[in-house]
Amino acid sequence: MSLDPTALIDATWPAATTQVAGGFLIREGRGGGSRVSSATLVAPFEDADIAAAEAAHRALGQTPRFMIRPEDRALDAALEARGYIAHDPVYLWSAPIAQMQGEVPPVTAFAHWPPLQIARDLWSELEVGPERQAIMDRVAGPRVCVLGRKQDRAAGVAFVALHEGTAMLHALAVAPSFRRSGLARAMVHEGARWALALGANQFEMLVTQANDASNTLAQSLGMTQRAGYHYRREGGK
Repeated sequence: MSLDPTALIDATWPAATTQVAGGFLIREGRGGGSRVSSATLVAPFEDADIAAAEAAHRALGQTPRFMIRPEDRALDAALEARGYIAHDPVYLWSAPIAQMQGEVPPVTAFAHWPPLQIARDLWSELEVGPERQAIMDRVAGPRVCVLGRKQDRAAGVAFVALHEGTAMLHALAVAPSFRRSGLARAMVHEGARWALALGANQFEMLVTQANDASNTLAQSLGMTQRAGYHYRREGGK
């Protein structure tokens, strides 16, 4: 059975802290991006509840931001009426773990934890900075860094975490000169191999709609879209 996407995200890419305000789960991201700095609806809401969520965001030093899932249409409309801007639509791609197994050429991809410094440096170089790396460090369940190599150098890096039989890929990044070389595919296969060895039965990845390369990769691997969401952020922020 497929896991609830929100619960899967929270387990494999966790916020620094969470609290409930006005029927919303408020995440504290500490600079780690929208996914860990957004609010999700956990109870029926009224306008006063949105105001409570906004106040909780501001108390954390964050711009009010809400994750909008397909079931949140009423919230989406209410936020639009308040001047909130829609942005960053995201696809959740999914496939059985067996389907994600494939060839990993020798010395091409290495699963390990904790990340080698060369992996952390490469993430930082590719705009996955310390704030997002801190998210990986606070995952409670099984997790792994996959370091990709091409032409005898570190050329790509990715993070995979496991929750209740589902492996989730995050922070896949490949150096520009090594893109479209098959490295990302080999890294995904290495992450899936690691997950299968720990008993995973499903492999998933989150990709923004604008990320053509990663969406094409997911399609080429035979993955299907099983869910999606977008964000609403306070206008002008």
